[in-house]
Amino acid sequence: MDKIKFNIPPRTGREMEHIQRAIEGGKICGDGEYTGLCNDWIRRQTGSAGAYLTTSCTQALEMAALMADIQSGDEVILPSFTFVSTANAFALRGARLVFVDIRPDTNNIDEALIEEAITDKTKAIACVHYAGVGCEMDTILDIARRNSLCVIEDAAQGVCAYYKGRALGSMGDYGCFSFHETKNYSMGEGGAILIRDPEKTDMAEIIREKGTDRSRFLRGQVDKYSWVSIGSSYLPSDINAAYLWPQLEDAEKINEQRLGSWHAYYQRLAHLQDKGLLELPVIPEECQHNAHMFYIKTQDLEERDALIRHLKEQGISAVFHYVPLHSAAAGSRYGRFHGEDRYTTRESQRLLRLPMYYGLTLDQVDRVTEQIDRFYRK
Repeated sequence: MDKIKFNIPPRTGREMEHIQRAIEGGKICGDGEYTGLCNDWIRRQTGSAGAYLTTSCTQALEMAALMADIQSGDEVILPSFTFVSTANAFALRGARLVFVDIRPDTNNIDEALIEEAITDKTKAIACVHYAGVGCEMDTILDIARRNSLCVIEDAAQGVCAYYKGRALGSMGDYGCFSFHETKNYSMGEGGAILIRDPEKTDMAEIIREKGTDRSRFLRGQVDKYSWVSIGSSYLPSDINAAYLWPQLEDAEKINEQRLGSWHAYYQRLAHLQDKGLLELPVIPEECQHNAHMFYIKTQDLEERDALIRHLKEQGISAVFHYVPLHSAAAGSRYGRFHGEDRYTTRESQRLLRLPMYYGLTLDQVDRVTEQIDRFYRK
């Protein structure tokens, strides 16, 4: 019996061709030919003023924190149901993390709870588009505008996903993508930062280039480059970008195939939801998702763990997701939970992610869903 993996990194088959071309081009460090191609693609796809590949989404978030001028003593509002990078980016700057509860339908930050968490120390709102399903951005942006706050979108899972026709990551002041091997499009490790304001693109280039104006020098705008601000080395190798490029060329094809798998899961499991045995993902009408993941929600933690064991016995890898950050030792050290944890812990303990990757076959989807059906028949 062949095992069904939870994830297989995406590839088109043309990656080695482009990697070889990058090597033969003689420039494999940051900002080579393929980095430029990827940057341009992201900028066009999102409508952002600037888009720059980084070595990871983690570092894109750290860049965003620098660009937002997060300082020691500032507060940043964010969900607890997210990856540690969302919090680390601001904790590294000395900010206090203010966690608020999530919505039980989308697992995104509950926009109705943000405003009451704002204090005179609040500097930014960091929203996370879980599973490539957009947060309620109109409300979040309105709250930010009225309170003079920066909005940073953690769109790690949101490449080629939209909210009311606008690309995730492009609506806030800064957006952050991930191209990790578990994402829809991958360069192994990698990410990107998106800039909404054209006047901030120079600052992004400086921070990304170790605090120097080297990018201006390479364009012939200055006769030498120097250290002009703080920054770090956030540039990925052009070899990594060369691996990513053919996937971006095939982005629509990859997206359509993943959506096909997502809808197949939904159709085959809908009868279990109708019987009240489990819950399936909710996609608000204003959101166009990218099939980043397919998850189900069981009745409780015990049932979820039993289902994980059952699937594992059948050679199927299904996994849970985030442990809420506020429940971790570092979460209590660097932040606090504002209000009541009605859904964050409860939903995290019920959520189970099923295998989802480019190339997943309908036969494999059938096998996964048949085993879930068998589990509930027992």
